[in-house]
Amino acid sequence: MPDIKKYKITEPYLDLQGGLLEAPFWEKDRNTLRFVDIVKQKLHFVNPSTGPSSHKQWDLDFSVGTTADVQGNDAEFIFGGKRGYGIMKRETGESRWVKDMWSDEERKEDGGGKPGVGKTREVRMRSNDGAVDAAGRYWVGAMNDPVVVEGNITDEGVLFRLDLDLSLHRMKAPVTIPNGTSWTLDNKFMYFTDSPSGEITKYPFELSTGAVDWSKGTTFFKCTYEGGVPDGHAQDEEGCFWVALYGTGKVVRVNVEGEVVAEIELPTRCVTCPGFVGTELFITTAEEGSPEKYPWSVKYQGGLFKVDVGVRGCPLNRFKMEAKA
Repeated sequence: MPDIKKYKITEPYLDLQGGLLEAPFWEKDRNTLRFVDIVKQKLHFVNPSTGPSSHKQWDLDFSVGTTADVQGNDAEFIFGGKRGYGIMKRETGESRWVKDMWSDEERKEDGGGKPGVGKTREVRMRSNDGAVDAAGRYWVGAMNDPVVVEGNITDEGVLFRLDLDLSLHRMKAPVTIPNGTSWTLDNKFMYFTDSPSGEITKYPFELSTGAVDWSKGTTFFKCTYEGGVPDGHAQDEEGCFWVALYGTGKVVRVNVEGEVVAEIELPTRCVTCPGFVGTELFITTAEEGSPEKYPWSVKYQGGLFKVDVGVRGCPLNRFKMEAKA
């Protein structure tokens, strides 16, 4: 068992009291960190060099769960939003939808589906986490929208893949809460998290086609911290993963053998996703769901945190959009 390096964060970098902060993404060329608040429907930006005073936010008309840069297009970025994939202008927040996730049939009333809530599948679903693979495809998971289904989350979720020609593919279903997605440094395996399973699973992956052998999944990491599940994660240049353990107030570094080798302690419990800016790890969190049970977690709930971990993150892939949108 390797020695575990310890880090402790005592206060937030930005005390935002957010609803569900997620998806920290470093715009390296601009040295800007962007991240979202899914519940409060906001998009946030901050310049790590300038500090918290540079923070700005946009109010949106819909939820966004994940964002990615577009190769050759510095004026816009792509996102996974409430109803599908969209493109947003960096300077104005103006957006347009480029691919709906749901079919005409899924836009018809269905009695609430498995949750028994929400007139149509489209209404009761939303995008969650996502990532771009080395070939430039954008993988985004969709799940029941807790705001719509009143917390009654089922396995109606789907992991989608948007290809360069804007064709959409349903890659894995059913899933419940699709989260951290990434690939080994040699792109021979894909890691995928369905949070309620408590595990990150590793699957054989074919980069040239985007195919995943779901029948040969093996457990890469299992959360052993009481009350916790793996949420989002970020990969460093050494191939290790920094995994947010929702419900524990911790982010752990996991080596390629799936062993915990470092642990970051935060002053709030609902940790959602880490993202690298150089050697600094920025960490998003959510509102405390059980404030009476965990009063210690409330003060800095929904904040953005940071810590220098002494290793750089892997460069983030850009979506390679070859079709006009």
